[in-house]
Amino acid sequence: MKPRIFYTKPSITEKEVEYATDAARNGWGDRCYEYINRFEEAFKKHLGVKYAIATSSCTGALHMGMAALGIGPGDEVIMADTNWIATASPIVHLGAKPVFVDILPDSWCLDPAQVEKAITPRTKAIVAVHLYGNLCELDELLAIGEKHGIPVIEDAAEAIGSVYHGKRVGSIGKFGAFSFHGTKTLTTGEGGMFVTNDAELYEHVLTLSNHGRARGQTKQFWPDMVGFKYKMSNIQAAIGCAQIERIEELTQRKRAIFAHYRNRLTVLPGLSMNPEPADTVNGAWMPTAVFDAGTGIAREQLQAAFAEENIDARVFFWPLSSLPPFEAVSGNVHAYQIPGKAINLPSYHDITENELDRVVQTLFALYRKLGLIK
Repeated sequence: MKPRIFYTKPSITEKEVEYATDAARNGWGDRCYEYINRFEEAFKKHLGVKYAIATSSCTGALHMGMAALGIGPGDEVIMADTNWIATASPIVHLGAKPVFVDILPDSWCLDPAQVEKAITPRTKAIVAVHLYGNLCELDELLAIGEKHGIPVIEDAAEAIGSVYHGKRVGSIGKFGAFSFHGTKTLTTGEGGMFVTNDAELYEHVLTLSNHGRARGQTKQFWPDMVGFKYKMSNIQAAIGCAQIERIEELTQRKRAIFAHYRNRLTVLPGLSMNPEPADTVNGAWMPTAVFDAGTGIAREQLQAAFAEENIDARVFFWPLSSLPPFEAVSGNVHAYQIPGKAINLPSYHDITENELDRVVQTLFALYRKLGLIK
């Protein structure tokens, strides 16, 4: 059998090992927050924001940020139907309702026109998820939010390295949230980051992040409110410090892999990939191929073709409204149609030229088998 090609895995060097070892050996007592503070400072500088809080996950960052905005029972939060459940679960945990709207057919991100239609007196926020590193139409979404007095939250879990009109995504909305899961461009194994330029919101989330204990509180073990425990560990942050020092290398490698696929694959009829509109940079976390209905290519055929070549085939996100916890919104046409004719392509940093060619040739072979090319 041919060697397996994984869809993703992190890039770990001796630098990450060195920092993590130092944190494990020495990062205790008065040094217990050293790497956390260092990671937050470096991330703020990279992103160009005033405030950052390292968290145990992107989900935790979203949960605390939404809680600090006062989202609760009876409220509605608008988001795209095409997403991972991690964006919706904090809304549900807060007692609010996620309102799923359709995506744009080219970027697979939130459709601003559908957002406008979905706004009600109960709408408390709009969550813009930069899917697979693709860019949401932030100017339009921010204008809608301003018109209705509704904050726009950026879920940039998959979009480190993406830039919208000169600004790094995650730094533009009311607050941003990032993921450092082991599959992401920058990893701490598990972990995330809350970022904002709003001083009041930052202080509220900072208090929530430490079981409700405000940093100005002089009484020991005196929480001012019921909070959460979504803190990142010092050892995780040590890995993050090494990764953020390599961030340009990591993101450029992702973009190079995406460019390779785009240059080789978009010659195939009826195949489109992640877009990169003018004045934007796609961080290219997850190169994705979507096939026109006319090709007749379906998800199951793609999975079978890749499995035969011992290549991981990662499926496009199911519509959230199609999952058991939620009610179906079959009118979200693109969210329901695209997953059945799409596939995520392997894109880990250390993937070789030969491995990329194996992925490409698998798709060419499928096209030949179906008589779509000679």
